[in-house]
Amino acid sequence: MTPDELEGAVAAGMPQAIQDLKRLASIPSIAFPGHPEEAVYAAAAMTEELLRSTGLPHVRQIPVEGSFPAVYAEAPAPPGAPTVLLYAHYDVQPPGDPALWRTPAFEPTEIDGSIYGRGVADDKSGVISHVAALRAFRGRFPVGVKVIIEGQEEYAGERLEAFVAQNPELVRADAIVVADTGNPRVGDPSVTTSLRGMGAFTVEVRTLKESLHSGSFGGAAPDALAALIRMLAALHDDHGDIRVPGLPRGNFLGSGPSEEDFRATAGVLDGVSLVGSGSLADRLWASYAITVTGLDVPTVSGAINAVQAVARARVTVRVPPAGDPKTTVNAVVDFLHQVAPWGAQVSVSDYTLGTGYLADTGGAARTALNRAMERAYGRPPRDVGAGGSIPLVSTLVKQFPAATILLFGAEDDDAAIHAPNERVNLEELRRTATTEALFLQEYGSTAI
Repeated sequence: MTPDELEGAVAAGMPQAIQDLKRLASIPSIAFPGHPEEAVYAAAAMTEELLRSTGLPHVRQIPVEGSFPAVYAEAPAPPGAPTVLLYAHYDVQPPGDPALWRTPAFEPTEIDGSIYGRGVADDKSGVISHVAALRAFRGRFPVGVKVIIEGQEEYAGERLEAFVAQNPELVRADAIVVADTGNPRVGDPSVTTSLRGMGAFTVEVRTLKESLHSGSFGGAAPDALAALIRMLAALHDDHGDIRVPGLPRGNFLGSGPSEEDFRATAGVLDGVSLVGSGSLADRLWASYAITVTGLDVPTVSGAINAVQAVARARVTVRVPPAGDPKTTVNAVVDFLHQVAPWGAQVSVSDYTLGTGYLADTGGAARTALNRAMERAYGRPPRDVGAGGSIPLVSTLVKQFPAATILLFGAEDDDAAIHAPNERVNLEELRRTATTEALFLQEYGSTAI
């Protein structure tokens, strides 16, 4: 097919792709403990249905130990053509407080050229961009195609990592497209070449056998919540830079967002300053970051006049690509033990670790992607980093060091992933699918 024919085929298929995205995003496929598992299995079944609709000859669900099934599909490579693995995930983050959503989280709503709803960007847009790109070929693919759509990336992605390590031939490919990132802004073509790794843990502080009346005991009894607050506050200095020894600021060899753009995207309130030092690219993509992502303490509405005996926090650490997540987490945990006041008892549990990634920006696959993206967007892409983690990427790098891993997608920085009012811009979705289709065609002409 010519590039014009491919672009036309993707465009003609977009109405169906949009309806498919709305159907898929209406399924609350939250693969976190405590949420209904039936919805996750329903999303797996629909993902299987969608992949079958592309003309791929072999599609099936495959069990992943301790997790929800992955949906796998493949088509053999034409003689002399390379093989491309396409990755996305069909599970989503919990929606959080429904009062913060302008439209219901699991009733995908189209407004002014975008669809709003949980998972429409992260990462059901990735599923649909693969489907829309593959449908354009009507079953005659220019490369070997393998597709793996994960079912529990948001909560326990390390389980698919273990599966891939045990079944490398299933996903072996010359190039790997990971559709779980996006451009800094809609229409700004970018390839993500750097991912931070991550570590997370739960810290618990105990000071008393049980909580006590604050009037009778407050002022002398050690408050576990106060101790935890002091410990967490000690992680950063007054400028917001990390105080934990051994976690220096990094340097990103590329351009990042302007402060004005970042403040607008992040929704930073007037008069509130940004934190940390160095360029924004350094802070967001090449340096460590520590965030308290959850607290187990009495709620304001349920507060009682008591000195707390125990308090817990979930702490997440973002680790630059060259850093080691285990060493990093150990450094943070050691620091929390050191700064714990009043001899409070500190314990740590529920560790999660994931390695970062730094791409090689050359090779035939990247060249083909550059050409495809330039045609789809009207200008060549630039390299950007991502502060988040994709657990599977580091495993793929270890398993297939010769493969080129390409990260792009429809999740622009204003998509509000993991937040209320998540949205995907439909023109961005079309350009992403067009880029992928053009890439497969261009890369297919490369002899292996």
